[in-house]
Amino acid sequence: MNELHRRAVVADLHNDLLCAVVARPVDQWAEFFRERWLPQLRAGGVNVQALPVFVEDQFRPEGALRRTLRMIEAAHRLAEGNADAVALCGDGDQIDRALAEGRIALVLALESAPGVGEDVELLETLFRLGVRIASLAHFGRTSLADGSGEDATGGRLTRAGVAALAEMERLGMVFDVSHLGAAGVRHVLESATRPVIATHSGARALFDHHRNLDDEQLRGIAAGGGVVCVNFFAPYLHTGDYSIDRLVDHFEHIAAVAGIEHVGLGPDFIKEVLADTTPPCCERAFVEGVPADAYLPGLTGPAGLPLVTEALQRRGWPEADIVAVLGENVRRLLRTELGRTAPAG
Repeated sequence: MNELHRRAVVADLHNDLLCAVVARPVDQWAEFFRERWLPQLRAGGVNVQALPVFVEDQFRPEGALRRTLRMIEAAHRLAEGNADAVALCGDGDQIDRALAEGRIALVLALESAPGVGEDVELLETLFRLGVRIASLAHFGRTSLADGSGEDATGGRLTRAGVAALAEMERLGMVFDVSHLGAAGVRHVLESATRPVIATHSGARALFDHHRNLDDEQLRGIAAGGGVVCVNFFAPYLHTGDYSIDRLVDHFEHIAAVAGIEHVGLGPDFIKEVLADTTPPCCERAFVEGVPADAYLPGLTGPAGLPLVTEALQRRGWPEADIVAVLGENVRRLLRTELGRTAPAG
């Protein structure tokens, strides 16, 4: 492993591995994580791993809450079954303690919140269960907000979405703007009193896709003290040139616009997850207008993360900037924001 990468704190803010875990029988969850994912995380030098709780279309709306709870239970069981290697963390002190003990700090994150709907009080329930990051929409429309695929509607947060933002700030749950529609992002940046995060987004100035953030949004996130974690999904980075250099272009653009202290990693490694969870009959050739099966060479899973450090070094990035982007920026945000105003009891 690259020496600088080995010494750095590496924080990955988006890996859908929980989807692969819950596809296994319950009694295999912890073992499957240990055998399939833990070696990859170790090989990639990952120290902090956000675990998205994503509810697939077939569970919405009726089964969304049950699916959400099942995925949260899977996170707890894989953490308990691998307590020598990982720890499910709810605040900055717990993250620091896990890292000091040589364990990977896991942080639960809702990707959209179909299990909540307009019942915003359930955010406190999910907070009690360990959720510390949350977004309100995916590609489509929810009762809280419109996703980026619905940009043409100009939809902002609904009344329930505004209440959800306030509740998250009260609890100490970080608001995630990735996947949120453009008008919704503006609404959040106008309303938020605490830093927000984009867990897996790119620069729209470099590739004009609704999943990416424009420069105004990047500056707004930075102005509030937030962090933009760069998505590695190749078709959101460029048309056809699926190389690590195009990924570095996004890092450099976001750093130039938002400031180096507001950039992080949000790989969204989905190749293995899709292979584990999608029957051959139902494979999709395209997702939101881009190829679904195009990936950056060597960056299809966490084991490839040292390649990012090497690419940034080739571009001449200072060591301090690389360390900041690999994980220190995210670690700073999580240390100060997670559970900051958590209720007693």
